[in-house]
Amino acid sequence: MIAASPEQLFDLLADPAKHPLIDGSGTVRASGDGGPDRLSLGARFGMEMKMGASYKIQNTVVEFEENRLIAWRHFMGHRWRWLLKPLDDGKTEVTETFDWSTAKSPLAIRLAGFPRKNTQGIEKTLERLAGMFPG
Repeated sequence: MIAASPEQLFDLLADPAKHPLIDGSGTVRASGDGGPDRLSLGARFGMEMKMGASYKIQNTVVEFEENRLIAWRHFMGHRWRWLLKPLDDGKTEVTETFDWSTAKSPLAIRLAGFPRKNTQGIEKTLERLAGMFPG
């Protein structure tokens, strides 16, 4: 539960330049050049990453419902998904999901330990997000 409206949270998620501010994994460094300022369905955007070595990744928005849902996948097929549910007290229930069921190589993802690592990163991301909107 985050003490912010879905609109406030979605504005952060739909702006790739803001992703390093909320990333709890420590891998997202900056948004790539030439991408959109605000994401929309089908938008392609790059991110500068670092997991050991620095690299760049290209993502495509595959689900989009303004102020409610946004998901993107990268070239290996797995997805990052955010669902925002407004609550009666003005807060928002935020669910971040790492969906590797659509990955081109789910075995490689599992063997590399990404489901466990990403669970830890999601927990830290949600903590960081909550810290941006102290209730």
